[in-house]
Amino acid sequence: MADLKRPIVEARGLTKHYPGVVALDHVDFSLEAGEVHVLFGENGAGKSTLISILAGATAPTSGLVEIAGEPVTVFTVRNARRLGVSAVFQEFSLVPTQTILQNLVLGEEPAIAGFLRRGAGRRRARELFNALERDIDLDRTVSQLSRGEQQLVEIAKAMRGDLRVLILDEPTASLTDRETDVLFGLIARLKARGVGIIYISHRIHEFERVADRVTVLRDGRRLSTVPAAGLSEEELLAMMTGRVMGAIYPKIARTGGPEVLRVEGLRAAGVAGVSFAIRAGEVTGFAGLVGSGKSRIWRTVMGLNRTLGGRVALHGKDMTGARTDEIIAAGLHYLPADRKTEGLVLAASASDNIALGMLGRTRRRGQRAGDVIVEIAKTVALDRSMLRRLVSHLSGGNQQKVLFAKGFGRDYGIYVFDEPTVGVDMGTRAQLYRVIKSLAESGKAVVLISSDLQEAMSLSHRLLIFSAGQISAELEGEEINEAAVLPHFFERRKAVA
Repeated sequence: MADLKRPIVEARGLTKHYPGVVALDHVDFSLEAGEVHVLFGENGAGKSTLISILAGATAPTSGLVEIAGEPVTVFTVRNARRLGVSAVFQEFSLVPTQTILQNLVLGEEPAIAGFLRRGAGRRRARELFNALERDIDLDRTVSQLSRGEQQLVEIAKAMRGDLRVLILDEPTASLTDRETDVLFGLIARLKARGVGIIYISHRIHEFERVADRVTVLRDGRRLSTVPAAGLSEEELLAMMTGRVMGAIYPKIARTGGPEVLRVEGLRAAGVAGVSFAIRAGEVTGFAGLVGSGKSRIWRTVMGLNRTLGGRVALHGKDMTGARTDEIIAAGLHYLPADRKTEGLVLAASASDNIALGMLGRTRRRGQRAGDVIVEIAKTVALDRSMLRRLVSHLSGGNQQKVLFAKGFGRDYGIYVFDEPTVGVDMGTRAQLYRVIKSLAESGKAVVLISSDLQEAMSLSHRLLIFSAGQISAELEGEEINEAAVLPHFFERRKAVA
């Protein structure tokens, strides 16, 4: 157990320079044994750089780090693990072609005299998942797992060995409510053992359940470290952004318009005969637990999943089973939930990514592509200085702005946003919500698929609730409130029109 008389992690004057960027600027940070210390700030504030240094993945330009009283002179993941530091980053480090068991023992295979002890590795893996209250087939290939299941594998992987410090970066973004409760129970048990936990999340409501202290970062600097008890959401947002945020969720006028898409009895893997209509000038929300089918239905409409039955009519034209490029050409834009895998070319610049969204666009004579890209960037509040940077070098919030910007390369009648703000700070969220407001009030049909219930309820004119691959309820206007919505998350009813 760690020495309770001194911080288990102590960092002084941490600074990290990248070409043209100061990612961290003389940051002090400490973590006590048996506490949860939240790092809070906008995307690009320096949170990821700080935990990357503490986890050994990045060396600081200057500054000192001590782990359990031992000065860190070699910044490698292996050395950090030797000191008892494990991290679960937003970007998973699993090998997709290997099994869960193979990923869990990778690099730390139990052996005697050079021979692998597979039985010992399997027993240890079972113990790790028992701690997560999850019975899982260790021989499943990682590529077959949902993102939530992969998140649990990452957490189990981080718990191997003599754990002193656990770093969790947006750990609940892909978890169900039940899985989140189990994770919080695990955190409580680790705290009782004296493990220090560094926790990053944009979900402020989680802080009161897990946090002891909160450190706020802005523009690479530490603004303050405060006790979590009694902190209000307004105070945190004001510290994070340097301004009073006001209402995060804008009031969106319902302009009303004709029906632009109709789905009748659509069936696919995980979708059991669903029917609904989408109208212009309206935000239609799709809510439900992870795995409820709310995303699968739209991936089927988009031609990304196979259609097994039913009908899709877009502007009155039968588009059932159409190819994705045909759906896009007909005026439907889909923003995927996984921006890095499906939405962006990470090795290209922000400008080039936006230009990809302009393919097939008709430009006015004399209109330069570069000028159009700059105008599109303004639409999503993406700073012009970001356009030449590789997307892989941008913060998560700016990456999401680039993903949004791709949808403005051509004129679409329907915009489908699948988890549009996952892993995005509140300041960027407010900017993206204003984009959604502008689209709907200009007469576009907007579909919002979200696992964030507050987001779905606050922005939707109509809310369709999914459960077990079906629509369990359709609520509208004043009917949309938490008390009315939550019971339908666990129901299974016939599809509604």
